[in-house]
Formats: sequence, structure tokens, C-alpha cells
Amino acid sequence: MKVSQLMKTEMSLIVRYAETDAQGVAHHANYLVWFEEGRSDALRQNGLNYTDFEKSGYFLVVAEAKVKYKAPIFYEDELTIETTLDSFRSRVMKFSYRIIGADGKVRAEGETAHVVVGPDKRPTSLPEAFIRKLELAVLGG
Repeated sequence: MKVSQLMKTEMSLIVRYAETDAQGVAHHANYLVWFEEGRSDALRQNGLNYTDFEKSGYFLVVAEAKVKYKAPIFYEDELTIETTLDSFRSRVMKFSYRIIGADGKVRAEGETAHVVVGPDKRPTSLPEAFIRKLELAVLGG
């Protein structure tokens, strides 16, 4: 299924001290971690626990990641991670993200593309049961 903005979710987080440098500014690598948190939460919110996916021997491997930093993020900032499933095909899922501060200002935007790999660690199609759950989430059912 390839449709614009299939599924959109939000989650909140507060920047931890360990995620910052000596000046209290969030380290750039953490943005990808927050994207991962948003992605996992988006799937969970739609009944798709990533743990179950892995237990069945499948994984979503990051094939591409982009981040556009728009404004700094600091220790104890309250953030909203907005995650959108932009598209999925049999072997590829694409997500986009916005990190928004408590003031409503967009701090960062990004995208990730994921390839599905199976128990043999080779690219494969999404399991049919996972596709059905994705379709239900997208259709609001």
C-alpha cells in the first residue's frame, strides 16, 4: 500500500541529562534514537508490537536515515515526537518525523526507510499477518 501519510501518531518525552553535552544541548545522535522511540510507539499504538515481529524472526533494518536540525534541544525540554508512516510495500517501510518543542516550534524533521529482513537475515516480504494489521491501522479499523 502506498499512500501519503498512512498513519500519524504522537508521543511525548523529556530530554534526559545523559542525552546532552556539557552545555546542556542534546547530542545530534539522539535525534535518531528519538525517531526510533516514535516509530516503536507508533506501531504499538496501532497494535503492532515490534517485539512480536522480532520473535517471529523478522526485523526492520534501517536502510536510510535523514535528519534536518532546525533549532537546538536542551536538557529537560519537553518534546513531542510526531511519527508518520508514509508508505509501506512488501519489503520497505518509510517513516517521517517531526520533533516539536513545548512552544510548538519544530526542532527537527527527518525520515527513515527500512528494509524487511527475515530469519535468514535476507530481504523478504512483510509477513501477511503484519500487513493485515498495518492495513487495519491505516483504515482505522
